[in-house]
Amino acid sequence: MPGSTVTSLMVVVAALIVACGGSTERPPAAPTVATPDLPSPESYAAQLDSEERYWWQRPERVVALVRCEAGMTVVDLGAGTGYFVPYLSRAVGRSGRVLALDIDPAMIDSLSRRVVRDRLHNVTAVRVSADDPALTPRSVDRVLVVNTWHHVGNRTDYAEALASALRTGGELLIVDFTEDSPKGPPKAHRLTPAQVLSELQAAGFEAEVLEAGLPYQYVVRGRVP
Repeated sequence: MPGSTVTSLMVVVAALIVACGGSTERPPAAPTVATPDLPSPESYAAQLDSEERYWWQRPERVVALVRCEAGMTVVDLGAGTGYFVPYLSRAVGRSGRVLALDIDPAMIDSLSRRVVRDRLHNVTAVRVSADDPALTPRSVDRVLVVNTWHHVGNRTDYAEALASALRTGGELLIVDFTEDSPKGPPKAHRLTPAQVLSELQAAGFEAEVLEAGLPYQYVVRGRVP
């Protein structure tokens, strides 16, 4: 997928923090001296995994839309602290697999600790590069992307890479923030459902916007013919 890029991790982290508890109307923090150090996942995990998020994210409903079956291999792309990992682990059962992918090594470390702590024996945390999900062709059944798609550069190319990784009949589920949501990234960074639909169709998916019943987000499903 040459030329594909993803917005820098620092932007992703900042946007996720806003998405899970901040307000897009707040003025920016006072400038600080630039540093190459990335924030610890533990410093914002409480916001990403908060009880408040549960009520608007509705993880059980999202995972039901993924339509997992026992024995499937499911990818959580941009897994972050692993918010959806326990739900997906239960959904695919002991014979299934969950690949929790992220580009941040600190996130992968945090995810790996969560896997051990919660005894999620069917989950593997994998670090991937910014422009390649590094999935073997025709190796997975489902891909879930939550609050992440708007960060991806050259999204049609990236969607083509995901389509090649999915088995025939496999599905990609994209969950992202509506234009008028009080949570989420700055409005200039948001995508409409029509944009996502068009990107997936250009990548060869059969795509549709779902009636998901989420208060702040829309859901687009793509299916490999």
